[in-house]
Amino acid sequence: MKSIQYETLHGNAAEAYIEDLARLRIQVFREFPYLYDGTTAYEARYLQTYFQCPDSLIVLARDADRIVGCATAIPLKFEEDEFKQPFLAQKMQPDAVMYFGESVLLPEYRGLGVGKTFLHKRISYAQSYPGIQWAAFCAVRRASDDPRRPSPYRPLDTLWQSFGFHAAPGMRTSYRWKEIGQSKETDQDMQFWLRPIP
Repeated sequence: MKSIQYETLHGNAAEAYIEDLARLRIQVFREFPYLYDGTTAYEARYLQTYFQCPDSLIVLARDADRIVGCATAIPLKFEEDEFKQPFLAQKMQPDAVMYFGESVLLPEYRGLGVGKTFLHKRISYAQSYPGIQWAAFCAVRRASDDPRRPSPYRPLDTLWQSFGFHAAPGMRTSYRWKEIGQSKETDQDMQFWLRPIP
């Protein structure tokens, strides 16, 4: 029987778990739709954005001593330009946005409500942070007939919509990573989803 406990960390308090976080991201994002061929060196660089920001949120999901999932959030003003630019183009200030970086969970722990808990905790954090008017994240776009799409595959759109998120028209960006089977990084099309924070 699986028993999930949650631990909430900020900034460099999470750096002690860098190996676990890198492992989770590499394993989960290797699946469709991201198809990410990750390395620990890349992950170490990427995660520094969160470790170096004292206002970042890192939520760990544990089963006993094993870290089985993780979700992150960070004020958008601390994120990379690729994520800020679509908001600036819409006259939305990064200071007013809490960006949800990722939510990764091992397959055998899905369907137990962990994803919902991750969303609740990040939305609560956004509500508690001064000046935040929006919660946002972005997700990779894949064609419905992409031959790499497994069967069955269920996108998370319904879950996101149940928490008040909507795909924001015209708010897209591109981000580079190396896909499985490719020799170099390529641009990936990403769609932003938004939710107002009262």
